[in-house]
Amino acid sequence: MISIKTKASVVHFNSVIYQELETYLQTKNPSMIFVLVDMNTHEDCLPQFLSHMNSGDIPVEVMEMPDGEEHKTIDICMGVWEAMSEYGADRQSLLINLGGGVVTDLGGFVASTYMRGINYINVPTSLLAMVDASVGGKTGVDLGVLKNQVGVISEGDMVLIDTSFLSTLPQNQMVSGYAEMLKHGLIRDRSYFERLSDLSQLTLDDLDQLIYESVVIKNNVVSEDPSEKGLRKILNFGHTLGHAIESYCLESDMRDTLLHGEAIAIGMMLETYLSSELLDFSKADLELISSTFLKTYSGVNFNEKEIDYIIDLLKHDKKNSHGKVKFVLLEAIGKPKLDCEVENTLIHKAFNYYQSLF
Repeated sequence: MISIKTKASVVHFNSVIYQELETYLQTKNPSMIFVLVDMNTHEDCLPQFLSHMNSGDIPVEVMEMPDGEEHKTIDICMGVWEAMSEYGADRQSLLINLGGGVVTDLGGFVASTYMRGINYINVPTSLLAMVDASVGGKTGVDLGVLKNQVGVISEGDMVLIDTSFLSTLPQNQMVSGYAEMLKHGLIRDRSYFERLSDLSQLTLDDLDQLIYESVVIKNNVVSEDPSEKGLRKILNFGHTLGHAIESYCLESDMRDTLLHGEAIAIGMMLETYLSSELLDFSKADLELISSTFLKTYSGVNFNEKEIDYIIDLLKHDKKNSHGKVKFVLLEAIGKPKLDCEVENTLIHKAFNYYQSLF
């Protein structure tokens, strides 16, 4: 696979990644290498990664953080910053983030702010991180249960995608990443969405190619609008309600936590319904999208009080402007529309529609 150049970085795939990393280390000659992992990637991915990484005489230190979205916090950043300082990290040090989206988001933020910025490389190990967190330079942490409220846009030097790491993932993590791939089809490419729609027909070779195409789609969007002033907002389709649902489930003692992709899948079904009501989105395509998601994602029932709470959380969405909640909706598959305003009563109708499907 041909490496993908982004605005300030490059994404390498599979067979070339360790040679590219060795060349990078020889050229940059960092003073130290820090590898940030979580408890899962420490056990499942780090041995393979270190066995292929030729660091020469450069000292390597491994730092472990707890796994899970609930640990994507400024407190964990403090621990990583302090560990790096104790190890003697300087501005020529390199941070390699080996893990899923939590590790790459938090690690990128740590690197971008330590001593006002050191170089970093992301090695995404989950499907979600490969197709979503790998491109665009969004880094950051959550503020309580509010997703990604603190952070910066700052690309690392490289992204190294080794799809063999996917063999370490449980099925629910694969399904979580699959939601973001479906989203890329819905906002940009109907044929890509349709090829993804039937998992029973996909082989492992197909998956490699589809991951590659997903990264290309996201990179094309980000390259046109790196600071999210306009076009890049389309990547938030499904995320306005999806993030609110994810935050609610993180906070509620009565709810199981939803993985990011599981919540975004619900958000996309809800926001497709809103599109059909406000933008004359095809009813046939609404049914196609709903049936596609429900083949993979279990339905979740919310009562009216919970829906009101989720709607209240929308006020924290980062796309909002002047107190108005702004949605990304669809005029058609592959044709998104920015900055749509939606009445709360219609959001309730969207939940009613969603919950009527199961």
